[in-house]
Amino acid sequence: MAGISGLHTRQFERSFGARRRLGFACITLFGLTLAGCNQENTYVPPPPPKVDVALPVKQNVTPYLEVTGTTAAVNQTALVARVQGFIEEIEYNDGDAVKAGTVLFVIEPESYQLALNQANAAKASADASVKLSQAEYERQAALVAKTFATQQDLQKAEAQREADLAIQQQAASNVQQAQLNLSYTQVKAPFDGVATARLVSIGELVIASTTALATIVQLNPIYVNFNVSEKDVLRIRADMVKRGMTAQDLKKVRAEVGTQSETGFPHVGTLDYVAPTITASTGMLAVRAVLPNADRQLLPGYFVRVRVPLFEEPGMLLVPDRAIGSDQSGRYVLVAGKDDVVEQRKVEIGQLVGELRVVTTGIKPEDRIVVTGLLSAIPGQKIEPQLKDLSAVAANGAAQ
Repeated sequence: MAGISGLHTRQFERSFGARRRLGFACITLFGLTLAGCNQENTYVPPPPPKVDVALPVKQNVTPYLEVTGTTAAVNQTALVARVQGFIEEIEYNDGDAVKAGTVLFVIEPESYQLALNQANAAKASADASVKLSQAEYERQAALVAKTFATQQDLQKAEAQREADLAIQQQAASNVQQAQLNLSYTQVKAPFDGVATARLVSIGELVIASTTALATIVQLNPIYVNFNVSEKDVLRIRADMVKRGMTAQDLKKVRAEVGTQSETGFPHVGTLDYVAPTITASTGMLAVRAVLPNADRQLLPGYFVRVRVPLFEEPGMLLVPDRAIGSDQSGRYVLVAGKDDVVEQRKVEIGQLVGELRVVTTGIKPEDRIVVTGLLSAIPGQKIEPQLKDLSAVAANGAAQ
């Protein structure tokens, strides 16, 4: 019994010692906590974000009228048989580029050659008759002068001469018509162009003014047709009056064209035609440009982008295009205003010049425009502006 009692006593002492140490630790931790609560907490705001700003670039800008147009052939003609006959020869391959005057089809010429021979023979007979009647008239005139013939005899000779002259003129016309019909047996290209696939075969009978043989399309130069809105027409005409330009001066204006897959406007020509009236139903003015197309990069029927330079405008303000934002109310830029507090300015924009965008209204030359760090620049909050120079960007845009 004494051994058991001693064991219980040792266990109690160990348990009591552990509880005492745990109590001291809790008291110490509580004391540290109270000591920490006595320290004063102070909020230190973060510094304003560093944001790049730049003054707008001020330079002369040539505005462009940019529209969509379509290409069209300067000349496109269906070749139709002008005489009846059988096709004897086809002198080209489908899709060949041909020169003006090149023979493309030959319609059997033999019957028309015979008709020409007959006309020439009739003309020779008429010439002989005129020669004889003229001699008879002169003889009768001499006899009348000597009173060896009557005036009636002279009148008969004159009438015969006039009748023979009429027959001669008819015979000459028949010769010309026969020559013309014979020339029609050779169907020639009316201008330089590309001949389409033939629509007839050798040995096929063609009917005059009815049978289509092929089509020839002129590709160099080529037209570009586009429309200009009434608003742009009024603006352009006002600028023309201001500069003393006439309608003929418009034909010297440069026109730049690019296809949907091309970068920029690599094809250059000039304005060729401006319609005299605006289409009332659309409020648009039809305009046409003509471009060289020796390499045939442009084909009739393309949808193309058209850019026409207008009159240079001095002292325009430009900012990086990436600095312009948009919301439901329109376009805006962020400006470092008084005390470096960010302001949001509503702007109206113009054309793109390289990486810079023309701003027509909403900013001044001295405004510091936020150009990078747009997410850090919050309207109404302060920033630390870092002034940048946009002259290099402007130079790159001017070089394009």
